[in-house]
Amino acid sequence: EVHLVESGGGLVQPGGSLRLSCAASGFIFSSNAMNWVRQAPGKGREWVAAINSGGGSTSYADSVKGRFTISRAHDKNTVYLQMNSLKPEDTAVYYCNANLSSRNYWGQGTQVTVSS
Repeated sequence: EVHLVESGGGLVQPGGSLRLSCAASGFIFSSNAMNWVRQAPGKGREWVAAINSGGGSTSYADSVKGRFTISRAHDKNTVYLQMNSLKPEDTAVYYCNANLSSRNYWGQGTQVTVSS
């Protein structure tokens, strides 16, 4: 059974940093691309970043480019999202996502709140 468990969220001041983690199990982690997606209050889900199976290729939404970095550790079956220069508009629940055989899997999400 596929499990994705996010952690690392919290309350941070504008300009601060957080690192989110997503521990994956139940599938061959090293063979699959991974995504981070967020949902702000009252809005739909927004794709944030993606990393390919090998970790050598990444892509970002324009809203986070230059501030966020996605990475993965195959020995830990974990994908990370380093978030720097956080802004109030980054406030959202952040979800880890894997698309396996055309089916989307999601974690429970971790809340990130950027506020002074």
